[in-house]
Amino acid sequence: MPENIATTDVVIAGAGPNGLLLACELALAGFHPIVLDRLPAPSLEPKANGLAGQVARVLDMRGLYEAFSGNVGAPVPVPQYIFGGMPLNLTAVEPNPVHLVLKPQPEMVKILTERATDLGVDLRWGHALTEIEPAADGVTVTVSAPDRTYRLAARFLIGADGGKSLVRKRTGIEFPGITSNGHVARTGHATVPAELRTGDGRIEIPGVGTFGMGHHRRERGIFVYAELQPGRPLVGTVEFEGGEQYSDETPMTFGELQDSVERVLGTPLPLAPPTWPGPHNLRRTVGQNTRIAEHYRSGNIFLLGDAAHVHSAMGGPGLNLGLQDTVNLGWKLAAVLRGDAPEDLLDTYESERHPVAERVMMYTLSQAALVSPGPEITSLRTLFGELMQLPEVTTYIANLLAGSDVRYDVGDDHPLSGRLFPDAEVETESGPTRIAELLRSARPLLLTFDGAADLADTAADWADRVTLIPVTGPRPPAAAMLIRPDGYVAWATDAVTPAAPDGLRAALERWFGAALDRTGVRH
Repeated sequence: MPENIATTDVVIAGAGPNGLLLACELALAGFHPIVLDRLPAPSLEPKANGLAGQVARVLDMRGLYEAFSGNVGAPVPVPQYIFGGMPLNLTAVEPNPVHLVLKPQPEMVKILTERATDLGVDLRWGHALTEIEPAADGVTVTVSAPDRTYRLAARFLIGADGGKSLVRKRTGIEFPGITSNGHVARTGHATVPAELRTGDGRIEIPGVGTFGMGHHRRERGIFVYAELQPGRPLVGTVEFEGGEQYSDETPMTFGELQDSVERVLGTPLPLAPPTWPGPHNLRRTVGQNTRIAEHYRSGNIFLLGDAAHVHSAMGGPGLNLGLQDTVNLGWKLAAVLRGDAPEDLLDTYESERHPVAERVMMYTLSQAALVSPGPEITSLRTLFGELMQLPEVTTYIANLLAGSDVRYDVGDDHPLSGRLFPDAEVETESGPTRIAELLRSARPLLLTFDGAADLADTAADWADRVTLIPVTGPRPPAAAMLIRPDGYVAWATDAVTPAAPDGLRAALERWFGAALDRTGVRH
């Protein structure tokens, strides 16, 4: 009897934040992917401890920022951050692009799981992808579940299954980069004596110094301190040698963490295991990988998040990079599945996002160099610290860390084009709103300000795919803006010139497919 193989549009391997958000993006577009994860339930291990950078604005445009941050309204940037273990004063940076959302990964996964479930996503815990059979028109996968083994035929397979990605390995995509084998990083929640905590998220160690949130270079290694949630300090270290003696099978003890803290600080620190309810962080990472997949796509198979790139966590770039990969890929998959765009639109996922990952590799390795031991590094830090007092240097680094220096090649030379949308407040027929709130549904937008209403006639043939919204505002960022579902501006103009309709039409065709004729047929 022929085997009965279920069919679906998209299979996503991995139910971490990236895989779950991609499922939500596809569900907003009317598709219901199957998400597979080998774990029987969401992991309680707090791998990531928050989000930093433009990703806060991405969450905001999907209505997730309040759930992640607990704050209402637009994301508010932080006045200071860190780079290479050195303070970065952002008070003079205008606009300040650095946002920080403190949220342990298990809580992120919980929020996204609930959203995915509400949107009708088929989420399968305890279902491990084991085999992949690519074909010209799709992918067939074998899945091992607790009670059976079965196969799924999908148009697309997404590998969001982490740094050791089975999808990447079975697809044969190379993962070049470097590994620092001797490094040992340790982190753990700890009870810190009240008399050492300053009440503003810092810790003061007599005879050593005061340490705020982040990585702090010492001659014997790096000391990490972060009170990401009130009353729940997280302590960590990085030592540059000794990693060879550990294996993945040797669990870390609290005593090991405490000994490492004493070695790095050069003095005992009276720590005790956490007393609050778990889950608690207590983990050791041996070696530091900095790697990026040679390609993000192989036929109908795509890599996402850590499956595509791994790097140091210094500065918190991981989910800023991965979740923006996600919204970039999501709308393009949906457009191809609907038949709105040709499959070569999917090639722009790699051409746009691979260079962004390369920049993250560059600046995380740069920070790793700045916290390395040695007198020459101490001198370099002194020089770099002086440079970071210059406003133009601070602004440059802030945009680098946030990812706000990213500009895609969208084929339009307006200063806004290729960049994340400006979140201005505008007036619509329904009243005042922010542009981010107009992107909740993950549909592309054409915003026309006063005097640009005629451009809506040009876009009318795309009204089935593009939402046309006339708006007003005291300081419009442009006369008209075409904004992709991922929030990036595809085209803009400051005036309705004779060339403006042709430029808009070219952008609509490039990103959202052929126009409809007046009978509703694409041509």
